[in-house]
Amino acid sequence: MSGNEFRFFLSCDINLPVTFRVERLEGTLPSTKSPNSGMDSTTEERKAELYVECALYIDGAPFGLPTKTRLESAGPLYCWNELITLSTKYRDLTAHSQLALTVWDVSCGKDDGLIGGATILLFNGKMQLKTGKQKLRLWLGKQADGSFPTTTPGKVPRDERGELERLEKLANKYERGQIQPVDWLDRLTFKAMERIKERESLKNGSSHLYLVVDFCSFEHRVVFQESGANFLLPSPIASSNELVIVWDPEVGKINPSEHKQLKLARSLTRGIIDRELKPSSNERKSIQRILKYPPTRALSGDERQLLWKFRFSLMSEKRALTKFLRCVEWSDVQEAKQAIELMGKWEMIDVCDALELLSPLFESEEVRAYAVSVLERADDEELQCYLLQLVQALRFERTDKSRLSQFLVQCSLRNIELASFLRWFVAVELHDPAYAKRFYSTYEFLEENMMKLTAGVNGEEDGYKMWQSLVRQTELTAQLCSIMRDVRNVRGNTQKKIEKLRHLLSGLLSELTYFDEPIRSPLAPSVLITGIVPSESSIFKSALHPLRLTFRTANGGQCKLIFKKGDDIRQDQLVVQMVSLMDRLLKLENLDLHLTPYKVLATGQDEGMLEFIPSRSLAQILSEHRSIISYLQKFHPDEHGSFGITATCLETFIKSCAGYSVITYILGIGDRHLDNLLLREDGRLFHVDFGFILGRDPKPFPPPMKLCKEMVEAMGGAESQYYTRFKSYCCEAYNILRKSSNLILNLFHLMAGSNIPDIASDPEKGILKLQEKFRLDLDDEACIHFFQDLINESVSALFPQMVETIHRWAQYWR
Repeated sequence: MSGNEFRFFLSCDINLPVTFRVERLEGTLPSTKSPNSGMDSTTEERKAELYVECALYIDGAPFGLPTKTRLESAGPLYCWNELITLSTKYRDLTAHSQLALTVWDVSCGKDDGLIGGATILLFNGKMQLKTGKQKLRLWLGKQADGSFPTTTPGKVPRDERGELERLEKLANKYERGQIQPVDWLDRLTFKAMERIKERESLKNGSSHLYLVVDFCSFEHRVVFQESGANFLLPSPIASSNELVIVWDPEVGKINPSEHKQLKLARSLTRGIIDRELKPSSNERKSIQRILKYPPTRALSGDERQLLWKFRFSLMSEKRALTKFLRCVEWSDVQEAKQAIELMGKWEMIDVCDALELLSPLFESEEVRAYAVSVLERADDEELQCYLLQLVQALRFERTDKSRLSQFLVQCSLRNIELASFLRWFVAVELHDPAYAKRFYSTYEFLEENMMKLTAGVNGEEDGYKMWQSLVRQTELTAQLCSIMRDVRNVRGNTQKKIEKLRHLLSGLLSELTYFDEPIRSPLAPSVLITGIVPSESSIFKSALHPLRLTFRTANGGQCKLIFKKGDDIRQDQLVVQMVSLMDRLLKLENLDLHLTPYKVLATGQDEGMLEFIPSRSLAQILSEHRSIISYLQKFHPDEHGSFGITATCLETFIKSCAGYSVITYILGIGDRHLDNLLLREDGRLFHVDFGFILGRDPKPFPPPMKLCKEMVEAMGGAESQYYTRFKSYCCEAYNILRKSSNLILNLFHLMAGSNIPDIASDPEKGILKLQEKFRLDLDDEACIHFFQDLINESVSALFPQMVETIHRWAQYWR
């Protein structure tokens, strides 16, 4: 059902008995003594036994016999949770039907047994049947009055409603599905509501009692209509101001006259006229505004018409091609044919725009082939930056052996690094049943073509040996998985597991100590590894017991990596790829922020490798050295330098803090704490463990910028010149990355079909959150002010004298 449709049932058509559930009594009953106790001081409070009497009144007169619930004596909470079914059917109800509910206590005499009553109308002011939970305030000592209008309305008067009543109404809407659920926000909201309930309960004491009743719901709303009435007769609107809602079957459908006008306006016979058209000043401004839209923004009908009208004059504007292709009515064969002809004559677009044409928005094979032809101009280094997304774009192709698949394989045949990564990226997707055939086709195509390669004149390996070197990577990861299973089965502490690991590598699995033939490192295929060094290999203290392995390399050196099993690291792989890309974009603008884009490779759905970077967490450093400065003084002392460390080391620290502050803000990285912020000996700070991205965070009230107090103190505090320099680097980096917002948004759009947790849950919402972080509505100068305010706001949160909201942000790091 679209958002414009209103579907409903008529009450006169529902041949079902009126049903509702009496749930519970909320509030505290007045203190009661046993009726036979007299004035004896030793009297005990009697235990109340309550039931609810339910009676239906139609137009002020009782209709049918009253129904009673069972007795309930489980005080202080009286919970019947009993389904009541009346003899009356929904089709027999009138607009003024109401339910009278009276609570009685049978534990005392007849005269004192009345607790209170309340009445509720079954239809609301819009003549729709009430559904969901209804909380009725009882009139103490009064029996429910079924006359119309009633003297015991259960609805709390507007002037007496407080925050609690407002929240109860919203909670009712939420339970009926009228408010979209947001898991993390819902948990926080309901906790806050419980606190408000407790506060209101303390404030009101026992002055009010509430009866909670749950009316049944139907698939659609139920609108009141008298039996036998002709629904098609016009309503007597003149005699009443009542709003009548009716179903319009044409809502959401194409207006035939408008569609015909649009077809005439876009008629290909107008091509001769359109070719000579030039936009006016206002039209040119509108076109320029449209061309600045992010790739995530859909075009309105008028905007599409404007671009189509001036398509010939826009052919020299390369930015306009992707927007123009969105205007085309691809179901119209002639229009699609003309669009493809124009596309071939258009000014060649940039690679980042070509990525947009590979998104699921464009199904035309010709358009997607054109995008691949643009990608052919990119060098191997740039292609490697986008390879993960290009593999995901295979999902949106029309055929298994598409132009994109062929292009990726051809690029891989001339570059072994691309071949290795392509093989892994495709192999990981073989677990997806919906697209396994598509990805296996590319895998097979790569294997077939690589095997045909002959040895080069410069001593390069032939295709067979190259493919076997890649296959041995898989064999190595399989052996590492086996080792992890054996190590995890060892009972005892981590040291015993480490001993088991080294014993296995030196004994049963000694072939891993010295490989028969060198293997290309999965993380860096240009590096040949020749074996594992058992004495320098270890295990991390963690629930999954990841391995830290030291490999010998063919050139006599060493490389260290971490192997994890039981954890999906595809999200980490994506984030680190983005860090690497952003590092490249910043360096192209001559801004090196000393980032640490360590290598990550998922080798399966729950396994993968990470490059090991010698470093220590801020939690360890602060525990042992009390401050970051003290730690850096140990490695880079300088008596004459600021804070007793070298200027180079301090500058490196400030720049890396700035770089990661901007990147974690843009990518919405959550769950930051002092254990996943690492510091290298040269002063480079970097982040690890990216289990929460795009705004998701398991901690409540995360600050907008992930900047901890200890980082600010290491710069000399919020008033120092070094902190000012830090803010300057942040603003400069932010504006540089904003220029590439289309590229970053396109890359995330291509990941929409992936099974990465924080994207798969709601791809459209995640990409819009990312777009929001770029503040594309602001110019560069306004963005500097915005980002400085953002930093100041986050840093203020780190100090205790601030207001409650900022105090909550301060708790984030504790």
